[in-house]
Amino acid sequence: MTQRLTVHRDGEAIYDIVMEPDFNGLGPEVEKLGLSERKICLVTDSNVAALYLDEVATILSKCCKTVLTFVFPAGEEHKNLDTVRSLYEHLILNHFDRKDLMAALGGGVVGDLCGFAAATYLRGVDFIQIPTTLLSQVDSSVGGKTGVDFDAYKNMVGAFHMPRLVYTNLATLKTLDGEQFSSGMGEVIKHGLIKNREYYGWLKENRDRILARDPSVCEEMVLESNRIKRDVVEQDPTEQGERALLNFGHTLGHAVEKLKDFSMFHGHCVGVGCVAAAKISARRGLISEEEVRDIRDTMLQFSIPVAVDGLETGEVIRATLNDKKMDAGVVKFVLLNEIGKAYVDRTVTEAEMKAGLEYIMETKE
Repeated sequence: MTQRLTVHRDGEAIYDIVMEPDFNGLGPEVEKLGLSERKICLVTDSNVAALYLDEVATILSKCCKTVLTFVFPAGEEHKNLDTVRSLYEHLILNHFDRKDLMAALGGGVVGDLCGFAAATYLRGVDFIQIPTTLLSQVDSSVGGKTGVDFDAYKNMVGAFHMPRLVYTNLATLKTLDGEQFSSGMGEVIKHGLIKNREYYGWLKENRDRILARDPSVCEEMVLESNRIKRDVVEQDPTEQGERALLNFGHTLGHAVEKLKDFSMFHGHCVGVGCVAAAKISARRGLISEEEVRDIRDTMLQFSIPVAVDGLETGEVIRATLNDKKMDAGVVKFVLLNEIGKAYVDRTVTEAEMKAGLEYIMETKE
């Protein structure tokens, strides 16, 4: 069954998020974009290429004049300007012009990199997202945030560039290994914590069916997470206010991710960061210690780490000072007023961050 959400900007529809059980609807959706006389460059990584590149390229060849492909090595370490440079060269050598289109087939790394290249090549060309991981389906493919890492600084170079279409084949979730799936669940649980207490409860109630990747339950989950992110992005497309709530767990999570040399999955770092941020919220009397334990236990139930080792609190705090979410020298932190209601705070002290970090460094799985 097709599920469809429309993303608006200033009251005008700008793109659809389409959820299907296969790739069969991709051709008709792309045909609506009027590309019969245009080139499309299909960007993916080496892991996803082996699974889906031929099928998707065949589908696109029926609705576009020419299909180019660009495959780069899988892994966060390749989400950088060197890979973007190679992609630019590929586009230039194939006479790719401003009215042609790019397509990101893969997870968050592919979507971020392809989107950034689309935003900057010839001052901007259109692109579509075809997310194949849970994390990209519920988070990174929606909202137009693009970017690449610069040295050890995550997403430090980027642009806001909205896609023309997000096409999600929910069946791709079945090919993910356990760690990739649980990484996506880190962002899913975050959505419930910041915006929808009932959804958070539903996730706990449906844990077994979610972990079994029951198609109907996964469809409902991806749809609700997309709805939450869509609603936030519509209110604040370029993160001037409300959209910053989506960064719950990310301030400390990104610092951990960087210091662990990207050896941890992004969603796992977010999960750890959410637990630390929940602890800070409890320290302020906003939520209870029991609720902190519930958040921690929920992460564990979905195989999301709740502890990190090999790091010192001081180095993590110092790493937050290089975060792109800094505002006039102040760390923007997202805390919970209650489960389901988050807010942006600019007064979190180093002592509070230290307390949150000590909790995730002391907790044993």
